[in-house]
Formats: sequence, C-alpha cells, structure tokens
Amino acid sequence: MRKVNRNKRSAGHKFSQRWLTDLLKQVRAGELSLQDAVKQLSILPYEDMVHAKLDHHRSLRTGFPEVVFGPGKTREQLVGIAERLAAHSGRVLITRVDLDAFRSVKKRLPDAVYNADARAIIIDRTAKRAGKPGITVVTGGTADIPVAEEAAVTAEMMGNKVERIFDVGVAGIHRLFDHLEQVRSARVIVAVAGMDGVLPAVLGGLVTCPVIAVPTSIGYGANFKGIAPLLTMLNSCAPGVAVVNIDGGFNAGYLAGLINR
Repeated sequence: MRKVNRNKRSAGHKFSQRWLTDLLKQVRAGELSLQDAVKQLSILPYEDMVHAKLDHHRSLRTGFPEVVFGPGKTREQLVGIAERLAAHSGRVLITRVDLDAFRSVKKRLPDAVYNADARAIIIDRTAKRAGKPGITVVTGGTADIPVAEEAAVTAEMMGNKVERIFDVGVAGIHRLFDHLEQVRSARVIVAVAGMDGVLPAVLGGLVTCPVIAVPTSIGYGANFKGIAPLLTMLNSCAPGVAVVNIDGGFNAGYLAGLINR
C-alpha cells in the first residue's frame, strides 16, 4: 500500500469536493486504508466566519459537536454561529445566554429550545432515543441549580438520562440520606455546592462511583466567589472525588457524559 503523507494538509486546508473525491478514490483503489482516511477527515474542515472558526468535525474526533460559549458574543454573532452549526450537525448547545439572546436565535432557528435554569439554548435534531441511565446530579442548595442544570443539560445532549436531586446539602444531611438508594445506583455523580463545599466529600464516602465536584460562587463574603468551596473539594478526604472549575457545570456534565459512555 502506498504511504500517504497525512501531514500534507494543515487544519486550515479548504475542504473541497475534489479533495474529498480524491481521498475516496484512494480508499477504493486500496492506496489508502479506511483508518487513515478517517484520520485525515478528523481534522477537517473548519468554517472561517472571520469572528469565529467553526470546528464542524469535532464530533468525529471527540464524539460531540463544538459547544458555543455565549458571553462576549454579539446577538448577530450568536445567531450566525448557531445557524452554521445547525446546518452541519443535529445538535447545537449554546451556554450562558439570556432570554433575549434565545429569542434572537429562535427567530432564525424555530426548533431552538431555551432552558432558563441552565441559561442554555438547545437544538436537537437527532433521532429521539431513551437516554442512557447512570448520571445523577446533586446540589447542596437551591441557589446551585443553574450550575447543576448546565451539567445536566450537557450530559443529556450527549445521550444520557440524568437524575436530579436538589437541595440536600450538609446543613440538613438527613435530606440526602433519603436518596441513598438513588445515588448508590449511579455510575457517576455530579455534586454541585457553594458555601463550605462539603457535599462531594460526603457523597464520596457513600458511593462506589466517581464523584465530580463542582464548586459554585454561591456564598457569603469568605466564600471568595467560589474559592472557599473549591479548596474544600480539592482537599477532600474521600477518595474518588475529582474537581472542575468554579461554576463549571458544562465541564462537569461533559466529563460525566464521557464516563457514562
């Protein structure tokens, strides 16, 4: 089989019909293996919109399309990005946006849905199937729900069924004990808490599955906008607890989705 230089084209190469045709001809002729062809396709293409370079093949490399971080983008930019992503993928997730941004997107993409708690815009055109069970999202308080919902929505977009248990923090730990059977049946738990941030460590001592700890910026002055619970979670004495960034609901949901594959 002829050796093909897979580094010949950079990620900035313009994806063309001729290039794709040549690639497929090489596979058909036995000059290029199917595995090598997939490797070449996995880095191409991206769409250059000047203000954004959309990675349409991310799902081929990672199993999930590019997710849009909403803050800092104009309404026009968000709408344009959403339209182009929706044209190439059956799933679009835009995080940290307000209702006005959603209304702008929905005018152009009527099937867009807004989750107000998660502050996320969702477009899902994939075939509806029952989500894979195994993920449970738990919060210390009601004020932690926006971060928890961002995690839950992300995991659901990745094809999972997510159980939610809200407001079971350690100030009233008996509330958590009422859900022991549910948390012990999970394959991965996302534990979201502000204030003292103890909830993930408590869960880590009760279950056999991984616990993804999410510190939130919820709390009074000495909470230091989430630094206090972050340090608590990093110093957890319970094994099996991993920590993501402050208010990192998306990161936690994505990681939980990968673990639950």
